[in-house]
Amino acid sequence: MLNWVVTFIVLALIAGIFGFGGIASGAAGIAKILFFVFLVGLVISLLTGRRGPTA
Repeated sequence: MLNWVVTFIVLALIAGIFGFGGIASGAAGIAKILFFVFLVGLVISLLTGRRGPTA
């Protein structure tokens, strides 16, 4: 799950770069939403991720 979150946050950042650069102004709002959604997903994945076996 963490791999998916990292993949989509990278895609959101790339979309943000294009959106804020003026290439696709409509993508800027979508990129902002995706960035924060996947940032929250990353934090949740890190907090509830699998832990190794304890001794």
